Amino acid sequence: MIKLRSNKNLIHSDSKSPRILKITTNPNLPRILRSNRALITDNPGCLDLSDYGMVFSTQKSKNTDVEFLDIQLSYLQDGDVIRVVPDSNTVRAIYRVNASANFLFVTERCNSFCIMCSQPPRDVADSYLIEELIEAVPLIDKGVTELGITGGEPTLLGSRFIKLLQTIQIYHPGTAIHVLTNGRTFSDPSLVEQVSRLEHDDLMFGIPLYSDISDHHDFVVQADHAFDETIKGILNLKRHSQKVEIRVVVHQQTYKRLPQLAEFIGRNLQFVDHVALMGLEITGFTRANLEDLWIDPIEYIGELERAVDILTRYKIRTSIYNLQRCLIPSRLWPYAVKSISDWKNKYYPECNECSQKHNCGGFFASADIRKSAFIKPI
Repeated sequence: MIKLRSNKNLIHSDSKSPRILKITTNPNLPRILRSNRALITDNPGCLDLSDYGMVFSTQKSKNTDVEFLDIQLSYLQDGDVIRVVPDSNTVRAIYRVNASANFLFVTERCNSFCIMCSQPPRDVADSYLIEELIEAVPLIDKGVTELGITGGEPTLLGSRFIKLLQTIQIYHPGTAIHVLTNGRTFSDPSLVEQVSRLEHDDLMFGIPLYSDISDHHDFVVQADHAFDETIKGILNLKRHSQKVEIRVVVHQQTYKRLPQLAEFIGRNLQFVDHVALMGLEITGFTRANLEDLWIDPIEYIGELERAVDILTRYKIRTSIYNLQRCLIPSRLWPYAVKSISDWKNKYYPECNECSQKHNCGGFFASADIRKSAFIKPI
């Protein structure tokens, strides 16, 4: 697990405004390219540092033109993109070249209030986030395979959300985009039409659906009429030939009807492009509601197997996320994906003896709070 953010830096910058910069270790970069670059060097004393957006050293320096980079961010390398906030001495990685997945976090606002939300929503004025990301996209190296967009609820940003999609498409035309959204805003056909007009070749919307019963889904997301809006959103997206992934987080409130939900998807939404059945991440609201959410995955393996069998029978591409191989039957291993982002991924000592560790996705770092009692090496 690595830290994406540190506030232990010493930022001397006269500018109080946040800055978006691309990391370079090349001290001889042409001056015309330096203004939006952050140079990292171990030996700033004998270099021409003029015109760089910022200069970092892992050693503290009396030179006020050189900023201290905390050891927690020593992994930063050429091509990474960072956000620097001088007021709070904060440096945060927005994009990392070697990350297993890169998600652009566009807003904290959301129109749902899911009981297990890993990023609890806040009703704050944070439109600056997407503006900074639109600025950051051109700095990302060409050839990136996939970019994710997440929140909060990204689609609440309306035209600015569309602008971000357009910017990615312009600067990275071959890059796949995966948007995590509750899908409710897409019940308005006009937003779907704006997305469709982009004619993006590889754009996927990951939309949660937690039950085949509307009131049950609405309870999990804590929003009236959410089920109806979500289904309408999925139908509108598919009507415009957009790719849709259905995501199901499995916990105490959702596991019992997992087979019935799979049957509902197979009968009514067979045209979706992917279904992901996901283990629980113990962070955000999950911690507050842990006793009502946590169930040892070993206890719902029967429902999980039935759901996979049903979805497979309907020829729907299906994956299992966030579950360890020692907990699921070997016949389900082909469906299990290494899905946990590297910055919050970990393994336990018993994993070192496991013959399947190289194929297993491991654990969220938050598993320290609660994990299965049946973890054992294979």
